[in-house]
Amino acid sequence: MKKVLVCLLVLTLMFTCVPLNASAVNTAVHGKITGKSTVAGLVSLIIWPGLGQYLNDNETKKNVTHAILGLTGIFRLWSGWDAFIARQGGRWDGKI
Repeated sequence: MKKVLVCLLVLTLMFTCVPLNASAVNTAVHGKITGKSTVAGLVSLIIWPGLGQYLNDNETKKNVTHAILGLTGIFRLWSGWDAFIARQGGRWDGKI
């Protein structure tokens, strides 16, 4: 019984001590879907993530991040959508 109470106390302290500003700030701004953004979305989806962001004139940090995360197959879907809607900025202070 004593071990259970100690475990509950530790879990309670862990969850109450999480800083409130630990969440990433969303700095994203959605653009308009145009012919250019449609091509950029297809390029990111089919060829390589990051290329579509480059075509949409995103920051270099975002282009590189998308290209590196493109090594995972599932990220192509997000990167393609991100380029298709011409999204500028992102979470983590605009790094994605």
